[in-house]
Amino acid sequence: MTTLTWTDDLALGQPRMDATHVEFVDLLAALEATLQSPEAVAPALAALVEHTDAHFAQEDRWMTAMGFAPQNCHAFQHQAVLNVMREVQRLHASEGNVALVHRMAGELAVWFPQHAQMMDAALAETMALRGYDPETGAMTNPPAPEAEAITGCGSSSCS
Repeated sequence: MTTLTWTDDLALGQPRMDATHVEFVDLLAALEATLQSPEAVAPALAALVEHTDAHFAQEDRWMTAMGFAPQNCHAFQHQAVLNVMREVQRLHASEGNVALVHRMAGELAVWFPQHAQMMDAALAETMALRGYDPETGAMTNPPAPEAEAITGCGSSSCS
């Protein structure tokens, strides 16, 4: 299984986003640590799914506030990953499939750094360009009312 630990390479320079990402990495590590304790899988998985649901919803709200289209590739990826996590959680609850949970954890450990360094980095860049404060929702440089909604991940290379 691939294990993910927080390093400065994962930091995006957006404090609220970075703190949420640290929590995700920590919860993923806690789930990976259940390999030898099958009774600990369900609560660790529930904590990760609950965090991820709130984590993705938070980023999706930020994107909406900054003019992203409701259907954008970043939010779509959030939904796809969360759907897989919920299905694995359902299968674990109904069948006790611990191997599937650990396989998912390994895949998330591979997926997350790529997602963070591409899509979340683009979101952090858009937040900086817009002067968006995630704590208050204030924005010093909002998009023009006639601006097209962002359908990509937020960077200039995919929007």
